[in-house]
Amino acid sequence: MDKTIQFILVKSVGLYINTLSYIAPKKAFALAYKLFSQPRKGRITEHKTPKTLLKAEHVSHKHNEHEFQTYIWKGNEDIILLIHGWESNASRWKKLLSHLKKTGKTIIAIDGPAHGKSSGKEFNVPTYAEFIDVVVQKYNPKIAIGHSIGGNAIAYFQAHYNHNFEKIVLLGAPSDFKVILNNYIKMLSLNKRIHQSLIDYTKKRFNLTIDDFSASKFLKNSTIEGIVAHDLQDTVVLFEEGKKISKAWEKAQFIETRGLGHSMHDAYLYQTIVDFVQK
Repeated sequence: MDKTIQFILVKSVGLYINTLSYIAPKKAFALAYKLFSQPRKGRITEHKTPKTLLKAEHVSHKHNEHEFQTYIWKGNEDIILLIHGWESNASRWKKLLSHLKKTGKTIIAIDGPAHGKSSGKEFNVPTYAEFIDVVVQKYNPKIAIGHSIGGNAIAYFQAHYNHNFEKIVLLGAPSDFKVILNNYIKMLSLNKRIHQSLIDYTKKRFNLTIDDFSASKFLKNSTIEGIVAHDLQDTVVLFEEGKKISKAWEKAQFIETRGLGHSMHDAYLYQTIVDFVQK
């Protein structure tokens, strides 16, 4: 789709929601939250499973109303957990997997809520953290690697559940939910009424103020060893977000990259991660 047409459509949706907020505020909020929380990409169908995942053992887990998918590449008793980001799925780890398999460790990847082969229509970090907890309780992984919002979910999990990973790697991860929400509000030019309703809903549902919903705060003073890697040309999650996390997390090494964008796919970076995992 032409970028100009896409821009006009996005702004038109925002104008509609703003207008609706004065006539039917509940409906306006519901639409705004739906667009914010429901991914449009990242699903995997039974007939189009990526080859990378076909080579893994598929194990599904039930949690509350959800059924979520995990993929296991078996190795030794040491386990690495992989957590993908927004509008993605476990196949995004294809390039890193070839490096991690050399460690001989078992690797487990999760399809997040409403992604891959996992159930649901809505994605949110607390639910993702619940999925992580189910896997942690069963397999006890010592290392967690997260990309984008998946990294934020790892940080949230670490702050809210009784389990300490020995090592954590965050790739292109956002720090503050406030920044994510503000970017969404700005993109659609939504009014203050909608903005405040989203803030209030977050606090009521997840028992967290928007300012406290922060990977920087979740990992502040953490004694876990870590890597925070972020690219200067990341246009999805700004470079400053990675710096925030690393500044608060003293035990983490910060890696600045150039030209990788948000995907962070790079053989040298992946070898650095392998070295970190094995040391």
